[in-house]
Amino acid sequence: MTKKICLLMMLAVAALGAGCAYTANDQANANANAVASQSPTTKPGPDNSEITTSVAPDGTRTETRTFRNNPRVSKVVVTTTPNGTRTVKVTSAKGEERTVDKVENALEATGDAIADGAGFVADKTEDAVGEAADKAEDVKDKTVSGAKKVGDKAEDVGGKVVDTSKTVGEKTASGAKTVGKKTVSGAKKAGEAVKKVIP
Repeated sequence: MTKKICLLMMLAVAALGAGCAYTANDQANANANAVASQSPTTKPGPDNSEITTSVAPDGTRTETRTFRNNPRVSKVVVTTTPNGTRTVKVTSAKGEERTVDKVENALEATGDAIADGAGFVADKTEDAVGEAADKAEDVKDKTVSGAKKVGDKAEDVGGKVVDTSKTVGEKTASGAKTVGKKTVSGAKKAGEAVKKVIP
């Protein structure tokens, strides 16, 4: 009878062990299926970005927002653990990474708002170049405008010079005619006087 009890106990323990092993395998398969069904998904995001979402086997959710052409921010990664702890990491366009807590919704905010929250300053060189280009354009416009004014004045002055030279030329010609007439008239008078002197 003792042998029967021992045999029954061994069978019960074996059955219990097989049941536990089956449950562990089922759980592993279920976890693998859950991970496989939650493969990364990608969708378009605001401000010319793209958001990729993935879930790790331990339940950690990672959302990566990639900006296509933002001059200040290239990427934002929001990681949420199963217990609700949330971490936001921002990568600048130059590759610098910072963990931030000042951005409320990093998956929807503008790139500039995220950059401000991370403390990434706008590139002053680009601003200075743009400002210099604007000033150069203003100087060019003023130079062209000044050249036009000078050209207009030169035309005015040139017109007066031409008019004055015409007047001087006309007066010289008129004076020459007058002198010529007086000379002829004087010569006639001198000729008459000579005739009177010589009878």
